[in-house]
Amino acid sequence: MTMLSRISGFARDIVLSHFFGATAVADAFFVAFRIPNFFRRLFAEGAFNQAFVPVLVRYRERGGEELRGFVRAMAGNLALVVCLLVILGVIFAPFVTRVFAPGFADEARFELTAGMLRITFPYLAFVSLVAFSGAILNAHHRYAVPAFTPVFLNLCLLVAASLGWMHAEQPVFVLAWGVFAAGVVQALFQLPSLKRVGMLVPPVPNFRHAGARQVGRLLVPAVLAASVSQINSLIDTILASLLVPGSVSWLYYSDRLLELPIGLVAVALGTVLLPNLSRLDARDDPQAFSATMDWGLSLGLMLGVPAALALYLLADPLIATIFFHGALGEFDVVMASLSLKAFAAGALPLVLVKILAPAYFAREDTQTPFRIAVVAVSVNIVVNLSVFSWFGHVGLALATSISAWVNAYLLLHVLMRREIYIPGRRCHVALMQTMIAAGLMGAVLAYFVPDLRWWLDAGMGARISGLAAVVVGGGLLYLLGLVAAGVRPRHLAHQV
Repeated sequence: MTMLSRISGFARDIVLSHFFGATAVADAFFVAFRIPNFFRRLFAEGAFNQAFVPVLVRYRERGGEELRGFVRAMAGNLALVVCLLVILGVIFAPFVTRVFAPGFADEARFELTAGMLRITFPYLAFVSLVAFSGAILNAHHRYAVPAFTPVFLNLCLLVAASLGWMHAEQPVFVLAWGVFAAGVVQALFQLPSLKRVGMLVPPVPNFRHAGARQVGRLLVPAVLAASVSQINSLIDTILASLLVPGSVSWLYYSDRLLELPIGLVAVALGTVLLPNLSRLDARDDPQAFSATMDWGLSLGLMLGVPAALALYLLADPLIATIFFHGALGEFDVVMASLSLKAFAAGALPLVLVKILAPAYFAREDTQTPFRIAVVAVSVNIVVNLSVFSWFGHVGLALATSISAWVNAYLLLHVLMRREIYIPGRRCHVALMQTMIAAGLMGAVLAYFVPDLRWWLDAGMGARISGLAAVVVGGGLLYLLGLVAAGVRPRHLAHQV
């Protein structure tokens, strides 16, 4: 289901790049779209879920009316807070725009962004309830519906972009309304699944509920701890708005490709790990807890290492094939490819962070990842401010990668030092097997993949067939390398 979401996301971005390219209008929309998404990831999918799921799992062990009462109170609290935030965001849209995109202040992009933000900001309310519903379904081991739901966002934006370009004087505003419509559709899509698990209850705010108060205590430090990548992305957007027009768009297009391994590998593993680690911690089973972490990290390495290497080696053909058409020019391809290579350096630690962080949140420890997150974000800010005026948007992407390595290292180091996670033989063997197979794949790709000039001069059909050949060929080489190193399908299974 996550794969379907990512494929439809690529279709959406192909259409957006074709119609809007890396223009000032595109920059304005991406900022107006990123702001509610930032708050959504920060409060709903990020911090809220990490604080909510461990407490939810404990209530689920009790079952009955206690569980329904907890869900009722949390749904009411979340709806009330998010709706107030949306109202403030709509009223103060110009101020929010000035904070998130200070470089737009004296340009036409400012009014355009503020106007679209008033349309896109309510998306936060709908998608926050979607994330809340997804957490409940995941805790009941229902993963398909939450994973498939983002497809509706992509479909709505595809329809809005096409209709806007054909029938509207300002098509980008139709795109903003597509974001609003996507929020409504995604929220409605959750309701039947919630009813099937008996969790479709009316929201009733109750900040004095014991479970709600426990979530509140965990929530504040989790806001930063679970959202380092989102905060870093926001900082990149703020600084990119101060650079030449197109910088925001170049970062957006390259970041979308970075999100593929993060979404397919890290988010999927993290989604499965959090409720199951919470269950093991509630049962006080440290050996099974550590073994489950070993399984998650082994899969993360096997999937994350080749993904990071492929993103770096195939940055030029990926950008040229997916985005080089319509309004996006050759210069835009070069710029987006450079930032993708810088992002690729941080792809592996970004995957590992999504696997390591649930080990803390499952134990209801948000303080430790909060302190680590402060360090990681500080590193990102220092490196950003040091290099962005010289290296532009590429320096911003590189700073994100450096920050990701710091975050992943500290999370792993503290888990091992406290003996919460003790790496087993499985993880060490997986690392060796992964490096052998990835080395084989990387050497062949580096030798055979044509340079950027070929991809720019080739027709669309040649680019598509060429990219398909190197992706399929590289993937098969990696799989053969794993088999040669001793990996078998049974080694990927894990049961506790």
